Amino acid sequence: MRIKFHILLMKSLLFFLLCSSFTVTAQQKQSHINPGSFLSPTGNFSWLSASGLFAFGFYPQGNGYAVGVFISGVPQKTVVWTANRDNPPVPRNSILLFNTAGRLVLQATPGQDINIAEASGVVSSASVLDSGNFVLYNSDQEIMWQSFDHPTDTILPTQRLPENRGMFSSVSETDHSTGIFRLKIMPQDGNLVQFPKDGADATEYNYWQSNTSGTGGNVSLNLGVDGHLYLLNNTGFNIKNITEGGYQKEGMIYFMRLDYDGIIRLYSRNLTKKSSKSVLWESLQDKCIPMGLCGYNSFCVLNDESPECRCLPGFVPVNPGNRTAGCERNFRSESCINRSGTVRSSIKQVENTVWEDSSYSDLSQTTKEDCEQACLSDGNCEVALFSNSQCSLQRLPLRFGRRDLNTDSKNIAFVKLHTTPSSDCIDHKEGEKELRSDIITKIIISFVAFILVILAIFGIVIYRYHSWSYKRIPGNGNTKYCEGIAPLSFSYADIEKMTDCFKEEVGRGSSGRVYKGTMANDQKFVAVKRLEKVLSDEEKEFLTEIKVIGRTYHRNLVRLIGYSSNGTNKVLVYEYMANGSLADILFTPKKQPNWIERLGIAREIATGILYLHDECEAQIIHCDVKPQNILMDENGCAKISDFGLAKLLKPDQTNTFTGIRGTRGYVAPEWHRNMPITVKADVYSFGVVLLEIICRQRSMDQNLPEDQVILEDWVYQCFETGKLSQLVEDEQVELKQLERMIKVALWCILDEPSLRPSMKKVLLMLEGTVDIPIPPNPTSYLSCI
Repeated sequence: MRIKFHILLMKSLLFFLLCSSFTVTAQQKQSHINPGSFLSPTGNFSWLSASGLFAFGFYPQGNGYAVGVFISGVPQKTVVWTANRDNPPVPRNSILLFNTAGRLVLQATPGQDINIAEASGVVSSASVLDSGNFVLYNSDQEIMWQSFDHPTDTILPTQRLPENRGMFSSVSETDHSTGIFRLKIMPQDGNLVQFPKDGADATEYNYWQSNTSGTGGNVSLNLGVDGHLYLLNNTGFNIKNITEGGYQKEGMIYFMRLDYDGIIRLYSRNLTKKSSKSVLWESLQDKCIPMGLCGYNSFCVLNDESPECRCLPGFVPVNPGNRTAGCERNFRSESCINRSGTVRSSIKQVENTVWEDSSYSDLSQTTKEDCEQACLSDGNCEVALFSNSQCSLQRLPLRFGRRDLNTDSKNIAFVKLHTTPSSDCIDHKEGEKELRSDIITKIIISFVAFILVILAIFGIVIYRYHSWSYKRIPGNGNTKYCEGIAPLSFSYADIEKMTDCFKEEVGRGSSGRVYKGTMANDQKFVAVKRLEKVLSDEEKEFLTEIKVIGRTYHRNLVRLIGYSSNGTNKVLVYEYMANGSLADILFTPKKQPNWIERLGIAREIATGILYLHDECEAQIIHCDVKPQNILMDENGCAKISDFGLAKLLKPDQTNTFTGIRGTRGYVAPEWHRNMPITVKADVYSFGVVLLEIICRQRSMDQNLPEDQVILEDWVYQCFETGKLSQLVEDEQVELKQLERMIKVALWCILDEPSLRPSMKKVLLMLEGTVDIPIPPNPTSYLSCI
């Protein structure tokens, strides 16, 4: 009987031990978090997994805190998952609450809850698993949400990255917000590919791949507990081993990370020795290969195996502490002219570099000398790329640049520079003054020497026009334009002869009609604008305006050749633009320029307006910027015309009051509010034109669906809902580039003038050299740039 009792006692003890062992095992698999639990950065800041290996909660980031999963005891340095990674850090008084409604929310601002996890059903508990997975359960212990399904930049053992779900790198080792590189398994293809964040899913943007394309769909990336990184298809078949694995399991943890430098690495960490992480494998040895590591107009060079970003010649870093910010010119292209009055250009070679090819013109079977000369002679060319007898003419900005010494071909980038100041190179504004001074001196000397002859021959002309500043200069039988002094003065009879009595009308606008004409002596075509609604008593203002406008010279402005003023008959003579106006090509489907050409046109218009606002002697507000007043020359270069409506500002003047000018749809709101008019009125008009250039649609079109009639409303609606691709449905456009252009336009058309950027900043934003904040609703007064 006693023996039976002992046997029964031993069985009970064994059962108790087995139950205890089972309980311990279960506790090691997961912890248990009930509704009502909360965390704070300064108190209980994390929930631990059962074994204490992983923690979920607050960790320091920047000047505040972020929420994520990390190895317990070493937060920030071992972060493997981040919640809402692009939200700003939260303050120390924040609360992370698993509330009684089963929602996991972050309370950083009183009365405002930020969702950390979006579960599709009712949640009753949460757990931090020893695998590093944070899980939400329902009452039946079914998984409602898990962090493993939403990887940021790291894959842990037993975690999988499914097809068509991207992973994004972090900004840096300490900033875990979304960086500039991504990893993706291509849908219906099975190829694991690395891209720059801003690049499309195209072969030319692929800088590393697993070479498993064509293996079928439903492929996933997996990581084993022994460091085995591999690809599986939907049948469980191992398509490819990325790493062989077989590493020590006991006391070790492995994780794969898409690092901030764009390289995939497999790391190990010894938990028993508390050592730092070690690299077991990496996707690339050359750290310059990741596309986009260096920003616009800069290229990557290896320096002792470390990547270093260098600017193109003539460029300087936008932000020396941020290599992805890229480089910008260290002086404007019009800032240096030689003493003969022309802008001087030269070429600087950058050898053994490769760049993204976004050329607007290609030359084949050419030499490098011909390639260099082609860029110098082309006003649109800013860089020419030469390789294997191929020459590609480019506009700025350039991107994805790196030095490549391993290629068999001789890659050369020819960068166009303007001569830096020297004894033969003077500042643009000072140069204009010096040139005018020299010319005036020569005129005075000639005038004194030949005063009697001049009075005898041209006395009648001098008496008629009451000015020594407007004259015709004979030379080889041709009438020439006296650049730097004033436009030519024509009689009305000359104008009638030039246009065959205004026979061929080529355009019309709010200020008058335009006719095609021919210069009598050299048979050169001109555009003759016959102004309407100009009173005879406005003669002095008209002549003052003509005098100042005649001294403006820029490649993106239509040159004023001459004028005629005879009472109410006032006429302007411009150089002739063979390709008509921007409106002619933009709103005609068969003539519409492609996306790259439209980007170039937008930058050219902005450059021209910037010259009027900041760089010519007398600041000019155009007052009527619209597609009809932007003309296209034979090379497709955009030039701003119609200065007949311009408003001149004196040197000490920043604004002016004037009657409404311009064209409906492009007129800034301040015209209707009796507010002072500044250069910001032109910025508004440019913003409307930029939207039209982007969408190839008029600012108001009653023939479109109701929600698309007013262009700026439709654009902001698409921007706010994240559906920008609807604006360019029939065109392949890089969405990041499209978003940047839209943001620039929306900032320009804000109702409040002071919130609109200057044209200088607009140009920098268009070139991608400065960051653009999210614009408010165009009619909002509550935000500032």
